[in-house]
Amino acid sequence: MGALPAAARVYIAGAVLAAALCAVPAVRDASAVPWGAVALLAGLCVVSERLPRCPLTVPVLLAGAFLLPPGAAGLVAVPGALLGRVGRRPVWVRRLWHAAQFSLAASAASFVHGLGGPASALPYALLPALAAALTLALVVTALDGGVLVAAEGRSPRAAWGASLPGALVPPLLHGPTGLMTALLWHSAYGPVAALLVLLPMSVSSWVLDRCRRERAAHQATVRALVQAVDLKDRYTRGHSERVGRASVLIARELGIAGDRLEAVRFAGTLHDVGKLGVPTRLLRKDGPLTAEERRVIELHPEYGHEMVRGIGFLDEARDAILHHHERLDGGGYPYGLMGHQIPEVARVVAVADAFDAMTSTRSYSRARPVPVALAELHRCSGSHFDPRMVAALSRALDRHGWCPASPRERCPEDVIPLSRNVPVDHRSPAAGYAHPGGPS
Repeated sequence: MGALPAAARVYIAGAVLAAALCAVPAVRDASAVPWGAVALLAGLCVVSERLPRCPLTVPVLLAGAFLLPPGAAGLVAVPGALLGRVGRRPVWVRRLWHAAQFSLAASAASFVHGLGGPASALPYALLPALAAALTLALVVTALDGGVLVAAEGRSPRAAWGASLPGALVPPLLHGPTGLMTALLWHSAYGPVAALLVLLPMSVSSWVLDRCRRERAAHQATVRALVQAVDLKDRYTRGHSERVGRASVLIARELGIAGDRLEAVRFAGTLHDVGKLGVPTRLLRKDGPLTAEERRVIELHPEYGHEMVRGIGFLDEARDAILHHHERLDGGGYPYGLMGHQIPEVARVVAVADAFDAMTSTRSYSRARPVPVALAELHRCSGSHFDPRMVAALSRALDRHGWCPASPRERCPEDVIPLSRNVPVDHRSPAAGYAHPGGPS
């Protein structure tokens, strides 16, 4: 404990002493303790702590709190904490701390559960179980906050305020599993059937964790690609993320949800990823583009399509990346598709792209008010844009407004109100939203 502040050492030593005192009654009256149950539950805690992302610790501790007296329930947590995986030093101090912390929490939960008297069947067992689960969460959180104050000098508000709401979730989610384990333990089926309750919960939690990690990896991939585009094309800094947000607004109005809605978000965010294949001097050119330079820039949808070809979770987004510059009248690029030949997601992104380009200030053009941009989109409906997508965007903005800042920037007053009193200038078609000499 030499590297820890004196206050932290005293705090941890006090927690260890308190946990030891809680265990004294179980040791003193050893004949009244079901040591087989203690050993079995403690072994499960060891397995949970040693295996990465094995979410059994909380339900096992709760099952111990429901099945055992306070002193014995506290002992269930000790072997797993002492043998568990610790990623930061000092390792043994952290292990001792976690052993004391969870032992005290389990003892307190068992004590609170016992206050409700014997409750061996549903629904009478629910209220004591809920109280015990809340006690476990509160004690763990309170002790965690205390060690942060003592070891890191955090303010009590910072130590406890932010962590309390999130800390209540795991015990409340796993409480029913712990309760069913305890009820089956005392049933005719015995401990073996009780432990089988933990298996499906563990598998489902592992699957959910894998899904969360995969989703986080997808988002990190998209962010990296967007940052690369933003670094290369200073004219469209933040444009990609805003198009992703506008695309989601449109998609929700169309009833798109779930994985497909996420695909729309990715499509809008990555629609310009092909600009990574365009020479930087063309993207940053201040003057008008020549016909040849325009043809080079107009290759960016095909470049983007090829760049994401091997990324499985972007399958549907690829169509939008390739076709977001197509027009309903066939006057777009790269293939001159018409009407419903253009994929739906591409038609969504085309409207979101044009809307954000018109409402964003760039070095070569001032931002237009939101109603002016919407009027321009409506004027070009049926020729440039799908009228359904334009109408959906208009409904969404009426309901939610629009924040022109990127999510990482602060948007004053959150959104721009959609005042209908702004005069509309019909002289510039929506095709004029692009780079002074080329496409956006």
